Amino acid sequence: MRKTTFFVGVVILLLWPLCLFGFSDDISLFDSKGKPVAYIAEDLTIYLWSGKPVCYLQKDTAGGFHIYGFNGKHLGWLVEGIARDNRGHPVGGVKQVFSTPTEYEPFKPFKQFKPFKAFTQFPPFRPFFDNKWAEIPLKFFLLRGIADQDEKE
Repeated sequence: MRKTTFFVGVVILLLWPLCLFGFSDDISLFDSKGKPVAYIAEDLTIYLWSGKPVCYLQKDTAGGFHIYGFNGKHLGWLVEGIARDNRGHPVGGVKQVFSTPTEYEPFKPFKQFKPFKAFTQFPPFRPFFDNKWAEIPLKFFLLRGIADQDEKE
């Protein structure tokens, strides 16, 4: 009886953090070097690993998603796991699209409050997608979604 009680106590103690934080259904985004930079939450908001919300996804009728900043700017598309800029160049992607191993994903801190969404720009025509990486790193690409708001403060 004592062994069973002890075992149940240990199991509860080990599983308690999972009850507090829950299982995460977030999707990680990696830059061109395979480094985790951001993640997509269940509500389609994109957060940096610091917990800062920078942009969000909106369903595209042509397939995939538009990437919009909270400032209303159309940043690009997320199609078949690859994030692309408005010129069609990849800026990042999910783990499954990389042919090389990606880096370890660190612990995610608490999410910061999301800013209000500004009126969105009309999306540009979708360009032909290519495989040449964009010159802008994924983090700076995503930060363009809040740039105008930070400048006004």
